[in-house]
Amino acid sequence: MKLQELAELFTLKQTKGNLEVEITGIQMDSRKIEKGHLFICVPGIKGFLEDRHNYAKDAVKNGAAALLVERDLDIDIPTLKVKDARLAMAVIAAHFYNNPSKALKLIGITGTNGKTTTSYILERLLAGTGYATGLMGNNGVKVNGILYPTDINTQEPPILQKNLRKMVDEKVRYCVMEVSSQGLDMRRIEGCHFRTAIFTNLTQDHLDYHGTFEEYRHAKGLLFSKLGNAFEPSDKRYAVLNADDPASEYYRKVTSAEVITYGINQSSDVTAKNIHITSQGINFLLSSYKGEIELNLPLIGRFNVYNTLAAVASALLEGISLESIKHSLAALPNIRGRMEIVKEANDFLVLIDYAHSPDALENALGTIKEFIKGRLITVFGCGGDRDKSKRPIMGNIASRLSDFIIITSDNPRTEQPASIMKDIEKGVIEGFSQYELIESREDAIHKAIKMASQDDVVLIAGKGHETYQIYRDRTIHFDDKETAISAIHKRTNNMTSS
Repeated sequence: MKLQELAELFTLKQTKGNLEVEITGIQMDSRKIEKGHLFICVPGIKGFLEDRHNYAKDAVKNGAAALLVERDLDIDIPTLKVKDARLAMAVIAAHFYNNPSKALKLIGITGTNGKTTTSYILERLLAGTGYATGLMGNNGVKVNGILYPTDINTQEPPILQKNLRKMVDEKVRYCVMEVSSQGLDMRRIEGCHFRTAIFTNLTQDHLDYHGTFEEYRHAKGLLFSKLGNAFEPSDKRYAVLNADDPASEYYRKVTSAEVITYGINQSSDVTAKNIHITSQGINFLLSSYKGEIELNLPLIGRFNVYNTLAAVASALLEGISLESIKHSLAALPNIRGRMEIVKEANDFLVLIDYAHSPDALENALGTIKEFIKGRLITVFGCGGDRDKSKRPIMGNIASRLSDFIIITSDNPRTEQPASIMKDIEKGVIEGFSQYELIESREDAIHKAIKMASQDDVVLIAGKGHETYQIYRDRTIHFDDKETAISAIHKRTNNMTSS
């Protein structure tokens, strides 16, 4: 479409050059610009994003046909200047791809922990009923069962809207999307028409970005406030809230949508009774406004009861029967990096989990303590250039709930791994001597698995599904699961040869 058509989307703007130029695509990365693209110059965010105005000349060299800017640039090319480039980018992307979210049912999930697992469970429930489904989140973008890799959780608008359009073109009926607090704050989901918004929980995380817990809570609330302010029988909107989390009361106040609650401890519309947790899975009685049914699923942990309840509450809103839900949950596959069982281990259990916040680590360790017979050996670190205050907190949690800890490197980024590890060590309970600092994550995992005995559990936490490690000057391939399998094979071979 022509730049003129995009310019007409805004009342307050300035234009320069020929607005009849044809726009063939939208980009905010100058390296990915192709001939005919519109380059969006979003402002920088200290520590998170460089100012794209600085790359406008590179974009033009690579074929950009026009620019969208917030400040004047000395570049002779058709230009659209607006007050808020981020909002403009979202508006333009949605328009360019013909507002694809209006053509499917979009369900957004936000919260500190549980977004990925809840999204996978819900997508499974929808697909199990025969619906064509799409999924967007930490583990990638899935369209009708095919998974495509992605570099961030909630994608930037040009990519997000393009993927939604792909789903619509492939006749997807439902898209389940993880929505991060940064994505909400950066206005990435503007122009997305959500049918349902789900809240999992709220605990300390991302304070390096948001500054305060209140701002973090507010950012999450933006998803619920965007559900609209109209009550149309043909276009119902729902907010699915965790009744056991205090933040739900805040989200209830900021939304006009009908609220459905789930929980275990507080009175809820959808709840779990008679919960039984083992090393092999979970069994509980689901009680809902649609009736009761016994559920069995091959996931580990009490927090996965919450994730399941959130997904089930949303599925019930879509008319999915309790019997269909029961059948789909019983056949759930392992979810990559979410309390994922490494099946190569025989007489002990190895789990890979993404737990990288205090609450997530405490939940993971706490749930293991519910069924463990032997020792709990924990391997974890913390990311560099991120919230430093949580490091000693996580060290304290690990030392309270583990029998042995190996503090190691995560994604150190520009920080020294040893310095991060020392920050974690400060929180270890005084007198707790069963821990070790091993900077090499590979060596740490090998040490944990080598020392494991029958009935022990090794939890490798912090990176989950990630297949890389980020250092100051390089990013290398690293996969916790691959490394764990290698360590198990080495242990087995050594035992056989001896």
